[in-house]
Amino acid sequence: MTANDHDSQPMRGLRWLALLLLCAAYIQGPVTKILDFEGAIAEMTHFGLSPAPIFAIGVIVFELAMSALILLGRWRWLAALALAMFTLAATFVALRFWEMPAGQGRMMAMNAFFEHLGLIGGFIIVALDDFSRQKETVL
Repeated sequence: MTANDHDSQPMRGLRWLALLLLCAAYIQGPVTKILDFEGAIAEMTHFGLSPAPIFAIGVIVFELAMSALILLGRWRWLAALALAMFTLAATFVALRFWEMPAGQGRMMAMNAFFEHLGLIGGFIIVALDDFSRQKETVL
């Protein structure tokens, strides 16, 4: 496979689909929060974030904006790193499985914790790839 094979139309389409799948939770989550804003406020309150309405709006705007930047290819590396850092912080706030009693709830939280680490890894790969592509176009 040559370097040009990576830029073929089917590969660009597959790449964009992969980015959409990586961003799916960061699109679905804010849409759900918009459709149930009271639920979004309750979620922020549950995690001790105050003032809850401001945090809810901030999360909605942030997740949608960063996803849009990634999908549009504008500052993709920066948006990917921002979502990686956001996901890391949110994971340690929301999925503290080590504080939970043994059982199904703890197991589900632990699984979600490590799935989020996988998302973080995916966003780091996107950032590195985009940054290296930018360097190649400059050279």
